[in-house]
Amino acid sequence: MTTTETASHAMTIDGAPAVAQSTFGVINPATGDIFDEAPECTREQLDAAMQAAATAFRTWRLDEAARRALLPACADAITAHADELARVLTQEQGKPLAKAAAEIAGAAKWFTYTARLEIPVEVALDNDRVRVEVRRRPFGVVAAITPWNYPVSLAVWKIAPALLAGNTIVLKPSPFTPLATLRLGEILRDVLPSGVLNVVSGGDALGGWMTSHPTVRKISFTGSVATGKLVAAAAAPDLKRVTLELGGNDPAIVLPDVDVARTAKRLFWGAFENCGQVCSAIKRVYVPESLYESMVAHLAEMARGVKVGNGLDEDSQLGPINNQPQFERVQELVEDARHSGARMVTGGQRIGDRGYFYAPTIVADLTDGARLVDEEQFGPVLPVVPYKEVDDAIARANATHFGLSGSVWSSDTARAEAVARQLECGTAWVNQHLNVVPHAPFGGAKWSGIGVENGPWGLLGFTEIQTVNVAKG
Repeated sequence: MTTTETASHAMTIDGAPAVAQSTFGVINPATGDIFDEAPECTREQLDAAMQAAATAFRTWRLDEAARRALLPACADAITAHADELARVLTQEQGKPLAKAAAEIAGAAKWFTYTARLEIPVEVALDNDRVRVEVRRRPFGVVAAITPWNYPVSLAVWKIAPALLAGNTIVLKPSPFTPLATLRLGEILRDVLPSGVLNVVSGGDALGGWMTSHPTVRKISFTGSVATGKLVAAAAAPDLKRVTLELGGNDPAIVLPDVDVARTAKRLFWGAFENCGQVCSAIKRVYVPESLYESMVAHLAEMARGVKVGNGLDEDSQLGPINNQPQFERVQELVEDARHSGARMVTGGQRIGDRGYFYAPTIVADLTDGARLVDEEQFGPVLPVVPYKEVDDAIARANATHFGLSGSVWSSDTARAEAVARQLECGTAWVNQHLNVVPHAPFGGAKWSGIGVENGPWGLLGFTEIQTVNVAKG
């Protein structure tokens, strides 16, 4: 913690830079060292951000056409600063620069797509006596809290629909990855009216202040199940509405008729994208006994051939794990599997002695009940589990508190789709995984969340219903 005043990374409050007297260090996961500082928001600054959002809401909510026009302008502003944002993102998050650039481009795409969505007005009754309309109105001030794996894109998943619906926002990024989001706030200051988007940074205490703040009427949170439960509890006394996009332990079920080599490549990237740090990544693979050893061998070959390195190096395909607590968790789960008799087909150890690099790891000879199978690892480790009968694989895939997504793989698409429909999850993919698009709702069942994001369904999640009943004559 430092106490010297700095303006290098200011928060955005009421359309202006807000400099904190104290800062916290931001670590580059490729080195394990602090490379920059971020402002630590005080309670007083949070109150100012909430008041700014509440004041801006009074006029922002009135002009849908103006709001709709500003969303593409936000996209253009992001695109104009894409190279800068991507480099900052790689330094704080660790992902390869090309992947960071793709995240920034995706954020701009989400703004552009959202601007085209309609806010519906439904007619429930229209006769000679009355006209009854069902309209959608904004909540007011939204508290948005985002994670460290995709900090910019997941912020925009919240910002774009919340603003179109007429809400205003106070946004907090993860303390592990605050810098690109703070810069996003600075960039959008020149686009949006003062107070409409406020960006603050800080640790867990700040998140608690936000979720319990009396000004907030809606909370949109993406993060772990444990924290999501705390958010829901904090929202309950004030009956704040919540959207919670939480963790997953996504199964992939391989049917006996697949092309093993072709499927292995797709499974690998469905599991190891962003170094496995994707809430909806494949976390466990169920493979029929007849294909088991072949599939394990092909996945291991993929893992051995991937280049792991600093995200700023052009040839890096995977970067480091983002932070030390997550790095230690992955190590703990792998060691638990090793002590349980699992076979480390490849990987199973850190790479080098600097940063949070971990070798892509394929684990065999485990089954349900092992922590690495039952829990969400959120890292570059994949357990491969054999099964005898498809119905048994489905039952085991569903025997979890998680329900974010899952996938089924087969040369017979209709058969795979029939199996996919039996998965107890928010998104069921067939012969693919991680194909997330702005047009479709994304959310989880069970402990994996409440509500959805994206598409018209996500937009409506930032609104509440108002019935307008007008007498005629």
